[in-house]
Amino acid sequence: MGMSSAVTSNETMQLCVFDLRRGQHEGQELDKILFFYPADLPFSTQLSVIGLSEGLITFTRIFSPEAACEVIDAERHSHVFYQAEPDIWMVMIVEKNKELEAIWRSDALREVLKEVHSLFVMFYGPIRSLLEKEPGGGLSRSRLYSFIMDYLSDFLVGKRLQLPSFRDCLRERGSVQMLTISREAAIEVQSLVRVLESCSGSTQCCSLIMFQDLLVSTTLSPDDTINLFTYAVMRLAPNALSSGASSWSYLRKGNTVSQAVTAFVGNSRSVSEQISGSHDTSPGADRNYNVAGPLQHDKWSKGKDGFLVTDVSGVEVSSLISATPTIWLQQKEERVYLCAYQHRNLTIILLVPVNSIVNGEQGMSLLKQQVLENASLKIFKVEEKLSKGWGGENAYHVSGYRYLLVDHDRNVSRATPPGKVTTLAKESLLSMSKLREEVDLEKGQAKWEDPNHEKELEICIRAKNNAWVIARVSRGKELYMVLEKANETLLYASDALEKFSNRYCNGVFSLD
Repeated sequence: MGMSSAVTSNETMQLCVFDLRRGQHEGQELDKILFFYPADLPFSTQLSVIGLSEGLITFTRIFSPEAACEVIDAERHSHVFYQAEPDIWMVMIVEKNKELEAIWRSDALREVLKEVHSLFVMFYGPIRSLLEKEPGGGLSRSRLYSFIMDYLSDFLVGKRLQLPSFRDCLRERGSVQMLTISREAAIEVQSLVRVLESCSGSTQCCSLIMFQDLLVSTTLSPDDTINLFTYAVMRLAPNALSSGASSWSYLRKGNTVSQAVTAFVGNSRSVSEQISGSHDTSPGADRNYNVAGPLQHDKWSKGKDGFLVTDVSGVEVSSLISATPTIWLQQKEERVYLCAYQHRNLTIILLVPVNSIVNGEQGMSLLKQQVLENASLKIFKVEEKLSKGWGGENAYHVSGYRYLLVDHDRNVSRATPPGKVTTLAKESLLSMSKLREEVDLEKGQAKWEDPNHEKELEICIRAKNNAWVIARVSRGKELYMVLEKANETLLYASDALEKFSNRYCNGVFSLD
């Protein structure tokens, strides 16, 4: 579209969360704003951005009443929409410029919005439920500002906010990475899961087991598995505890949490607290909210007994604060204690229903004691067996290939290690990013025309640097590949793709 944008700020990105049910009367327009970044923009500018977004949502519904608006390309900005909950929208507005590092894929930005909302719900429950609990909105705003600003701190490179760009084209959010283990190791893991379940007695608990940043076992639903796996990689896994930061991007290496993160979050939060207070005008509202920080860095540490400890919580100051945090499971619609144990590279997360623990923290202490007494030997044995069979970060790397495999049916992905991806030329990554965007459009069109029909396609193009960039989509599976050394013919590239599929994809992801 060629329309101009109402965004006049010099910021390259705005992110807002608003509720269409609120602020419908004159003089109450600010009530609809639940979150806005940058928080120090004038309210008039914030309302202008949200007003434009609301107008675009209403306008597109005329032509597509069943499908929510996803992306609008304006003259100078791209507007990325995500309907997080009924009438609650998240919108990211990014500025278009000629800088190479700012080239993004719209679906990748939408995945960011989906991820932060899913993680928020995991800790606090749906936003709508918070608004019903405290109609003034102060509770919702406090938690949203704290949570989203902590989430955005992971996108800092130096002092700059770096959104997922073309460099992340061989990466898939909203999926888990599995550890491939032998049959013997799988039997040991299953035995460990049974022992862990027995430690909770008659209580029905769930578990998730990880080795390094890879999933080994889960008894959770697919959606809950993705959310907890994502959080564990960000804050709980050994790499996260040792580095103090998640390595979400190929640009981030080692310990990258600098003083800039603290300043970034601190300054934004001070402004956001003022906004939160100014919006809450209900006379009986309690503004003394405990803004928990489950995404704050350095909040988790390993205790002497191997259990991970934290001071994050999701309750009000006036309540009895539990040392064991709780999360919300979507499938069971219940709140559970998050109890994490770590032995070397093995991380075990137990999820115990809050209602099943009579004595609260005392009951959790007894459960931890049961785990130490009954499961320690199993845990040590499983960790040792997995470590012996582990080939390191490059264990799944296929020499000569740079690739991404995605199984949307199982929400599983496997990709070339980040260190190997950095060896690709910018031209190759740009071409792959553009190719993935083309595939996104094709899949979206197919879904619109026939929701019951899965798109099948294969595209092979030659990049400007003579690299071959390939995409294959079939039966819910996707394969993306870059071949920089395939400097001969299309037949050569096609043959290389078939060899990769026959030797590697089959048995991991079937693309036939």
